[in-house]
Amino acid sequence: MSRAGIVQRIARPPQPSPPILGCSKLFMCILPAAEIAIGSVYLHDCPRQHYIPIYLIVAGVFSLVLVLLSCLPCAQETEEGPPNRLSQVCRTWNSLTSFFLFCWFIAGNVWIYSIYQPNYNKNTTSLDPYCHKTLYLFAFWTTTFVYICMAAFLLGGCCYLVCLFLLGRADPDDNV
Repeated sequence: MSRAGIVQRIARPPQPSPPILGCSKLFMCILPAAEIAIGSVYLHDCPRQHYIPIYLIVAGVFSLVLVLLSCLPCAQETEEGPPNRLSQVCRTWNSLTSFFLFCWFIAGNVWIYSIYQPNYNKNTTSLDPYCHKTLYLFAFWTTTFVYICMAAFLLGGCCYLVCLFLLGRADPDDNV
């Protein structure tokens, strides 16, 4: 495969089949739904950092909206002709929502990691405020899971680029 072919594959990656796409979007709705549920159930159970359940609810709602809006026909690009106005509005909304989620994620990191290992015991005589164990550990591990996924994608992307570079060098069609 020539370098032009590799560049074209990167520019236009193959699209997954509709059943695979539907299943992946359904899977992407599970974590936001769990965030909304856990944040709602334990809304008043973290006086140590009362923003943690709010963080989960807001992150869940906006993530769910982002996933569900990607299913709408306006989110798909047409290959011929200029993009329509509705497509541009959807792209702008998705960009703003993604930027908000990024900023909200940073705020959530501060709220979650700043009280690492809070007091989980509600009935203690200590003056130290508590945070419900399920709520805190769910927020902690979902946030840590995002970092694990980002590291895996970064490592996978670097490996992919190294493979492309090495295979591009060994391509017999190149006469450079």
